[in-house]
Amino acid sequence: MTQQLVLYPLLLQMFLSILLMFCWRKISWQRVISIVGSIINVGVSIWLFSYIWENGTQIVMAGNWKPPFGIIFVADTLSATLVLLTAISGLAVSSFSSASVVAARLKFGYFPIFHFLLLGLNGAFLTGDIFNLYVWFEIIIISSFVLITLGGEKAQLEGSVKYFTLNILASMIFLTAIAVLYGLTGSLNMADLALKVAAIENRGLVEITAILFLVAFGIKAAVFPLYFWLPDSYHTPPSAVAAIFGGLLTKVGVYALIRVFTLIFVGDHFIENIILIMAVLTLFSGGLGALVQNNLRKVFSYLIICHIGYMIAGLGLFTEVAIAGTIFYLIHDIIVKTNLFMVSGLIFRIRGTNSIRNLGGLYADFPKLSLLIAIPLFSLVGIPPLSGFWPKISLIIAGFESERWWVVAAIIFASLITLIVIAKVWASVVWKEKKELPVRLNFRYFDKLKTIRKAQMIAPMIFLSLVSLYIGFGAEHIQQVSSRVAGELIDNEQYIEAVLGKEQIIDHEE
Repeated sequence: MTQQLVLYPLLLQMFLSILLMFCWRKISWQRVISIVGSIINVGVSIWLFSYIWENGTQIVMAGNWKPPFGIIFVADTLSATLVLLTAISGLAVSSFSSASVVAARLKFGYFPIFHFLLLGLNGAFLTGDIFNLYVWFEIIIISSFVLITLGGEKAQLEGSVKYFTLNILASMIFLTAIAVLYGLTGSLNMADLALKVAAIENRGLVEITAILFLVAFGIKAAVFPLYFWLPDSYHTPPSAVAAIFGGLLTKVGVYALIRVFTLIFVGDHFIENIILIMAVLTLFSGGLGALVQNNLRKVFSYLIICHIGYMIAGLGLFTEVAIAGTIFYLIHDIIVKTNLFMVSGLIFRIRGTNSIRNLGGLYADFPKLSLLIAIPLFSLVGIPPLSGFWPKISLIIAGFESERWWVVAAIIFASLITLIVIAKVWASVVWKEKKELPVRLNFRYFDKLKTIRKAQMIAPMIFLSLVSLYIGFGAEHIQQVSSRVAGELIDNEQYIEAVLGKEQIIDHEE
């Protein structure tokens, strides 16, 4: 029974989605069910993580079909960590949504689709089948497309067209890559693919297949030059939707890159160099893009792109120290980016605008909130000893050890650009004198909200800020998790053995 724990995060999100559909018009019920369900989900995810930490990788075979023939779910330390981070971010966004998303949007199925999106995210992290990963990606795309268009405003529809078009293109390339891979190996099980791809003699064809996967996942992760859809779409939906998008959606692409290029396509220096070049260009283009933006949410959107570059750089360096830095940065980034988009939503509720030129005076009016906002902002910069500092050290050390000085230079450059951008945001939004803006009619300003709604907006920001502080001040614990994940990814025999068993591996070697 304990082994079935791997499926609990999936089953819980599916149950919540169905239950919320039965409360379609009862908005108050939906709010309560979503928040309570998200709290339970955090508990289940902690249970799963603890079990995996103590007992190692666990698998569940759908229909009891033995691998590599049946669909399989695999929970290793990386999967369990990401499921836990999804639960934490999901709880924060669920509470924030209850206060910030208008009732008109909630009546059109916001919460059922939100939990359906979380179901897709958990499925992508837990699947051990490459085609099943594609299926979960499609569930994520469908759910996110509904959320990004909910409300039907012109800007939303424009952003959704770019978002949907590029992601469908990525899905087509992904599906093509799967077809080629299946033609080469006759298998879809990722552990089995790791053995069979390594045995293929035509390495040129393997490299072409790997590049197809790199392009598909690169679009979803928003790496250079495939990123331009993200800043044009993430600033258009409600802040709660942008928070879950900014925190988790692009990280699914990063996860897929990490999983595929540490398990199936391993040890190809040509591919590693391509990944490094893409990482450096992503760091530069994202940082420079953020520097010239005036819209607060567009600034954060470009910083998503910039900081994806750190994670991709660690993958390209492909040493245990570099992979540990990538995992640490992934943990930090999910929490901070989710929090930052909620911060932008709170500022929008206070001032009625996200234009940096028109903002100001936040510290004068809300000194305690300003100090709260400082935590995710300065964590993003990586001011020691906050959470963004430690993974950069690992990545810089890995760069020096690999003698890739240009990668180290790009990491330092992106850190300086992030510091300049956040300093600009802090000075303009918090310290600058307040501008008198025209009052927006029929707009729910923060000071007009009920106390419980204010609490539902601020509490998740406090929650994620505390998590960020724990990641920074308890960095030795996060480093321990990151190092274990890195060890498992570099030595992928543990994953393969957990899925296929020793007997099948011996048979394959023979």
